[in-house]
Amino acid sequence: MARRKLSHEGTLVLDSEGLSRLLGDDEQVVALVAEARRRGMEVVICALTIIEATHTRINKARLGWVLSGLRVIAVGDEEAKAASALLTGAGLHGHMYAIDAAVAEMALRQQRPVVMLTSDIDDMTKLCGDRVRLVAV
Repeated sequence: MARRKLSHEGTLVLDSEGLSRLLGDDEQVVALVAEARRRGMEVVICALTIIEATHTRINKARLGWVLSGLRVIAVGDEEAKAASALLTGAGLHGHMYAIDAAVAEMALRQQRPVVMLTSDIDDMTKLCGDRVRLVAV
């Protein structure tokens, strides 16, 4: 399988699907995360992503181990307000897009270039515009 190339330095963001696939040892995602680290990119997730990716069958020890290698970024009042503004600006609203908006807002604050592994290219494009490179997983 051909590996996709990531930019030097910057930040790699995992959304819920990216984290889920990393937890499941998905070959593509594991390779992209390894390449990002090799290139000096920081690998991050939004704290809310943990909620979205967790389910009853998840291996808690594996989750803890994977999270220990990521920077988990909290969502406070200011971040929530900024995410809400992103939703409004994108013409989206409601609970369906709330976590996506928090992830997008967090991604927009990271060291550039920012690459996001996501299964939701359409909504993330609406929320991030061209400021974040989106890679479908």
